[in-house]
Amino acid sequence: MIVARAAAVLAEHGVDTARTDAEWIVAHVAGVARSNLATDCCKVDEADVWPLVLRRANREPLAYVLGEWGFRRLILRCDARALVPRPETEQVVERAVELCNSLLQSSVRALDVGTGTGAIALALADEVGADVVAMDASEDALALARENAARLGLDVRFVGGDLRDGLPPGPFDLVVSNPPYVLPGELDALEPEVRDWEPREALVDEGQTEALVARALEVLRPGGVLLVEVHEGRAAELAATLQAVGYEGVRIGQDLAGRERMVEGRRA
Repeated sequence: MIVARAAAVLAEHGVDTARTDAEWIVAHVAGVARSNLATDCCKVDEADVWPLVLRRANREPLAYVLGEWGFRRLILRCDARALVPRPETEQVVERAVELCNSLLQSSVRALDVGTGTGAIALALADEVGADVVAMDASEDALALARENAARLGLDVRFVGGDLRDGLPPGPFDLVVSNPPYVLPGELDALEPEVRDWEPREALVDEGQTEALVARALEVLRPGGVLLVEVHEGRAAELAATLQAVGYEGVRIGQDLAGRERMVEGRRA
């Protein structure tokens, strides 16, 4: 079976999830759900499968190989212009939805800083009907995010700019971000899928997180919340920073694996 042969090739190249990835690729080419591979009677053209297998064997992220990735209830176009949306970010959105719903108002104005594929912004527009502004320093990432918004029929306003130079004018009820949080010295130790393929400017923290904490205070309404995805080893440090500059109700949130992966605080 082609899945087994593809999995063997991926395993030879060090892909830990070789069987699963092979199933994703074959299902993608066949146009069926991965869960239906064993039951659907479908013909697969091996000539279409092997180029994708070889890309994955070269440690290109599976989401880039497939050209799309699921994020909550959305399917997003994915390529090397932006980071692959991750489950940890889905948990950030889960908390953002809770915060939006707790406001008990007809419209929530939110800012997504470092939008990448548009995942957070589009999820908030989809799930709570938020009025979302999404910002990124990369014009390539913004182009991808706009493609996703058009494809999904969701209304988000996209703006370019480096957060260290300032944020779009508020006031916002929520500022949410998955900023670059990999330390420069950690980059070489990352998996090849991340280190060699995903955009460095979206990975490495070169002052963006610290700037975000300060800049968000300028655009949040009183009582508005800053919600940040963080490096699992730096949540306590960031929480202390929020408290030091005057945020109230600072809390650390965990992901599904119990790791401290998000920090939030309210503007006084």
